[in-house]
Amino acid sequence: MLSLNSTVRIVYRNPATFFGVHVTSTPLHLTYYQLSLASGQIQKFYQSRKSQRKLAVVVLGHQVPLYGGVSVLGNTQEHLNSVALPLNLTFVVRSRAFILGRLVKSKFYRRIRCSVTLHGNKLGKHLNLTDSCVYN
Repeated sequence: MLSLNSTVRIVYRNPATFFGVHVTSTPLHLTYYQLSLASGQIQKFYQSRKSQRKLAVVVLGHQVPLYGGVSVLGNTQEHLNSVALPLNLTFVVRSRAFILGRLVKSKFYRRIRCSVTLHGNKLGKHLNLTDSCVYN
């Protein structure tokens, strides 16, 4: 069984000069290959034109059964410093703009996938994901 508690900080920026956007998101999934270890959700919000905001999203997994899926975690008490677990953080940010009232509606979707390596000797420390994310 695995419990995982982490916080993902995101800066959302709206560079548009004429309209604000309504922002939603799919759940943030933290996975080890195809095994989902934790998830979190961004709350809906409205971002006005030419502004930005910082979001903090809790990505939580409580008592996730592993069933032998993560073999590197077996018997880690002796060699915690040598454990390295490759994880993926994936989610989609959906922005919707109503440009002329509700007459013209534009949608902007951005898929985000971040490769994270969880090291046993760096548990509880901040990890910068700026260079490890791919935006589609």
